[in-house]
Amino acid sequence: MELSIPVEKSSLSYGWSDPKIFFKMDYKLLFTVFTAVFIAELGDKTQLATMLFAADKEVSKMTIFFGASLALILTSAIGVLLGGVIAQYISTKHLHYLAGVGFIGIGIWTLLKA
Repeated sequence: MELSIPVEKSSLSYGWSDPKIFFKMDYKLLFTVFTAVFIAELGDKTQLATMLFAADKEVSKMTIFFGASLALILTSAIGVLLGGVIAQYISTKHLHYLAGVGFIGIGIWTLLKA
C-alpha cells in the first residue's frame, strides 16, 4: 500500500514537497554556497562579536562555539525558508535583479557615508 499526499505541482518545483529534490545533494552547489557564505562572513560583525565573547578568559570557548554555531544555523534556516517562500511569488530572475540592486544601493550608501 502506497501513501500519497496531494501536492500542488507548483510547490514541487521548489523542492519542499518532493523528497527526491529536497534530499538531493548537489556538491557543486554545496561548494558554491559554502564558499560564498564563508567569504561573506570573514571579518563580518558576527565573527567580530564571536571573537569578543571568546576573548573573555572566564568563559568556555566550547559554549561560545556552540552558541555562535547554533545562531548561524538558525539564521541560515530562516534564509532558506524565506527564499523558498519568496520564490513561489517572485521569479528567480527578478530576485537576482532585486538582490543586485540592493547590493548596489548598499555600496553607494556606504561610499556616500564614508
